[in-house]
Amino acid sequence: MPPAQPPPARSSTPPTPSSATARPLEQALFEVKRTIVGQDVLLERMAVGLLSGGHLLVEGVPGLAKTLAVKSLAAAIGGQFQRIQFTPDLLPADLVGTRVYRQHTGEFETSLGPVFTNLLLADEINRAPAKVQSALLEVMQERQVTIGRETFQVPDPFLVMATQNPIESEGTFPLPEAQVDRFMMKVVVRYPSAPEEHAIVDRALRPPAPPQAILSPEDLVAMRARVRDVYVDPGIVDYAVRLVLATRAPATVGLGELERYVTYGASPRASIALVLGARALAYLRGRDYVVPPDLRELATDVLRHRVVLSYEALADDIEPDTVIGGVLRAVPMPEVPLRDR
Repeated sequence: MPPAQPPPARSSTPPTPSSATARPLEQALFEVKRTIVGQDVLLERMAVGLLSGGHLLVEGVPGLAKTLAVKSLAAAIGGQFQRIQFTPDLLPADLVGTRVYRQHTGEFETSLGPVFTNLLLADEINRAPAKVQSALLEVMQERQVTIGRETFQVPDPFLVMATQNPIESEGTFPLPEAQVDRFMMKVVVRYPSAPEEHAIVDRALRPPAPPQAILSPEDLVAMRARVRDVYVDPGIVDYAVRLVLATRAPATVGLGELERYVTYGASPRASIALVLGARALAYLRGRDYVVPPDLRELATDVLRHRVVLSYEALADDIEPDTVIGGVLRAVPMPEVPLRDR
């Protein structure tokens, strides 16, 4: 019998997840990239939303593959996909469903709407009136729909990705702050670079095969459970709270010149979204602990739709990203020790 080997020395750095944890989702994103050119930030934020249970508000001009991105991701995770084109004549029942009278039986039956899916694309959400926009609130927050006296649970996982067109204002209905705050992140999609646009045109001439299912919804639910085990240091939580507080009172961090531009700062939902999103991003990048750059990277997407600017900011052409950028520079990142837990 060979001599017993001494036990390996214990490392002082936190362990990283095995290749069987975060890698399947990376493979699913790679499968989506066979169809989508560029849009790395959008795809990563969609994955963060899936892992953390948050919803996305996407803003961009038409033709930037927003619909194709969420449809391809739904195919890669083996989930159901539904797309709703929001129009001024849309009714709440067109989203959540309604009760239908069956004449041959003399009874009412419940017909469920397109919100009962895994990935829901609410296209041009600001073109529907407020009563339709509000119909999504219960689904997004409670993940259930009440029709008559019955309550129906939506499938798990469930992600709402709503898009809005920033270049048109006629015939649109701005989202109320109560509903905008329900979205975990607001992602701004930019134009592709010249090499990316060349690749887009080339793929249009020779369309690739549709994405194959790499995961199942059950796999995604299991990964969400592992995301909850990612370690979040108290210093990370304190950093998130300090960032959110600085958006409410910029003068407290030496940004008195921005005080007159902010009417309302971010709500406590922003602090929660920062921490949960950073935890999902750390898992997506193969770590079982969160570092301050994870939170800092998501801060703009989490905060930009929660900072309400004053009329003076509109007159001076100040955008929320300007205020958030100043806050990120003014609030120092903490020194979080990466100790063995």
